[in-house]
Amino acid sequence: MSVMNVRRRHISAAALAAVTALGLGGLTACSSDNTAAGNTDKFDVVASFYPMAFLAEQIGGEHVNVTSLTQPGQEPHDLEISAKQTAQLQESDAAIYLKGLQPTVDEAISQSEVKTKIDAATLTSLESHAAESGGHEDEHGHEDEHGHEGEAQKDEGHDHAHEEGQDPHVWLDPVKYAEVAEGVGKAFEKADPDHAADYKKNTAALVGKLNALDEKFETGLADRRTGVFITTHAAFGHLAERYGLTEESISGLDPESEPSGARVKELQQTAKADGVTTVFYETLVSDRTAKTLAADAGLETDVLDPIEGITDDSRGEDYFQVMEANLTALRKALGAK
Repeated sequence: MSVMNVRRRHISAAALAAVTALGLGGLTACSSDNTAAGNTDKFDVVASFYPMAFLAEQIGGEHVNVTSLTQPGQEPHDLEISAKQTAQLQESDAAIYLKGLQPTVDEAISQSEVKTKIDAATLTSLESHAAESGGHEDEHGHEDEHGHEGEAQKDEGHDHAHEEGQDPHVWLDPVKYAEVAEGVGKAFEKADPDHAADYKKNTAALVGKLNALDEKFETGLADRRTGVFITTHAAFGHLAERYGLTEESISGLDPESEPSGARVKELQQTAKADGVTTVFYETLVSDRTAKTLAADAGLETDVLDPIEGITDDSRGEDYFQVMEANLTALRKALGAK
């Protein structure tokens, strides 16, 4: 299991040079319409899962037909590519994905002949949050003895973690998501030059909304009672780092792994020491472990959604609405004023 020790660090927004290196080769697709992926009269894009599909739809607008490889409500880490989906890839103009999150998608896209492949992981910087965990330091600068859990995380070898434990959940940091959006926009402009002006305009509008969201999080979480929160799995490392918080995860980067008894005891101690009131769970993964931990420690539970898919249980109809709901939940749990 991992202990997240995430300190605020201003991350450069200049990660777009990767677009050139990208060469527009490495993409997957995702969307709300899973019936017709290719051979339409539009720019056909296949996305790996919701955050990638959302970018494609927002940037492409009326010029794109976006198809998602991951169905609503399906846990994206568990996705297995079907023969039909493989055929859809072959017929598409572009694919957008996040290498390392879904191994079967990575393999399918690498073997496909899709012309434009966009790997979102190359468009921003990924941090090794889980691998870096080696001791929890609270907001007052006191270290406890959590270091041994960081070593355990390194040995688990979760197949969807990036090299050296890099955290792929970049879309939960609005600044990093904006960097990815700019890279996707440039890729669309190059691949479909007839509509480049519209792609550029749509990208600018999306980046503007993401910058505004970043400001809301910055302001909303600035004055708080505690900066420590407990989640089911370590999806919020980038968000925590952006806003000076510390995420403590029950199950590390793997949402399905079971915590050890020692990890559960450690989290109970952390909750008491850092004034944690809430254990967060998510909509696409079982809440059993989170609720058991909360009950044993006398804590509340609430949803903090990693936005890997939108379902009827989501607290909103799109990325921005669910992120607003996440901010509200975090403010309450952290005692923000």
